[in-house]
Amino acid sequence: MSKKDYRKLKGQVGIYKHHSTKNYLAMKKVDGKVHQKTFSSLYEAKKWHKSFEGVEEAEKSSCSTLKEVWETMQRVHFPLLATSTKAIWLRRYEPWKKLEKLPMDEITPARITKFVQNLVLYYKSDFYQSGGRGQAGRCNLNNELNLFKTIFNWYKESEEFEKEALSLTNPIKRKHKEMGFIKPVPDKRKKITLEHVLIFFHHLSPVYKELAKVQFFTAGRVGEISGLQWSNIDMHNKRMLIKDSCIWDMTNKTFIELKPFPKNKEARSAYITDELLEVLKVRHALRIEGCDFVFHVDGRPLNYGTIQINYRKAQKKGKLPYSGTHILRHGMATLARKVGGGLDAVIAMTGHKDIKLADHYSKCDEEDQKDVSLKVMEYIKRQSAILSGDVENDFEEKELEDVQDSNVISLFSKKLATNQ
Repeated sequence: MSKKDYRKLKGQVGIYKHHSTKNYLAMKKVDGKVHQKTFSSLYEAKKWHKSFEGVEEAEKSSCSTLKEVWETMQRVHFPLLATSTKAIWLRRYEPWKKLEKLPMDEITPARITKFVQNLVLYYKSDFYQSGGRGQAGRCNLNNELNLFKTIFNWYKESEEFEKEALSLTNPIKRKHKEMGFIKPVPDKRKKITLEHVLIFFHHLSPVYKELAKVQFFTAGRVGEISGLQWSNIDMHNKRMLIKDSCIWDMTNKTFIELKPFPKNKEARSAYITDELLEVLKVRHALRIEGCDFVFHVDGRPLNYGTIQINYRKAQKKGKLPYSGTHILRHGMATLARKVGGGLDAVIAMTGHKDIKLADHYSKCDEEDQKDVSLKVMEYIKRQSAILSGDVENDFEEKELEDVQDSNVISLFSKKLATNQ
């Protein structure tokens, strides 16, 4: 830009004023190179001249920062979520605070790569590994990466940010999950066998035994069965509605509220078999006036921590290779698939709407693999016996006789018939 239309301002270093437009031209020499920029005010020109170090500032992004998106998401979307889900998301968001000042268009795959690499180094460090976390130690970053995907997808679909997010694509790539690997996930059996279920029941105290039986027989989630209400049970017509669900504070694992719908927001009915009816009659005899909970302690809803303690004690006493409260749902799903013969039976028991989830809950485990392996080996032994020694000769002779007795036309006969 030429200085001929500008005049030097007295008392100002490197500042010039345009004769007609009254704009200000600031000029500064850095490392032998002259830089210049025009401004509408003297204040901005002086500020630039004082602070400029030779590198122009990048153009300010028009996108909201990750922090702004997250805070808006909490305000708009969180009221629709279960209390436990909100707590889990807040916990998984913690590492992302390192990037929350960045605009969404500046969170690129390259930045995600660096973010993942730094986290992996931290979780593999002696400092983290010496924290006494045992099997609960970090295995991968899948949950954190999935949370960012959820945030980004909400950002793209939300009315608050739809214009600015229109051209953006999710920066989380397949490679990031591979890079987020820290150590193998511990082998954990989730599908309890029928034999182990009976042992598990035997070692539970009364109220928790009854809870576990209903959970297993209905393939229910522990929150749904703990929240079961008498108003949704019709023992005369042998029908129950699995509708309400207990919400617990996952910090101290105590009851917070009764949610009026299950995890997938759809109530499902369950047939009351004779075994379930027997349990419900026991619970009905212990019903307290003013309390509609089927399972309670002195009229108070069950706390998740107490359920965990009782389940763990029974698993330990029975020397069972399982942990957690979800094994009963997995176990019944697998049993339903085996007895019912397909995923339709699983869906009928568990209430899943997604066939992939139904398959996940009921897919073959090592016991199924063992049964199939034994059957295959037995078949191989039988075939080996048939194909060895005199048995093989007898088989060949029998096969020849079968061919001779069958309705086969020889080539000679066919040729003769053609000539005729």
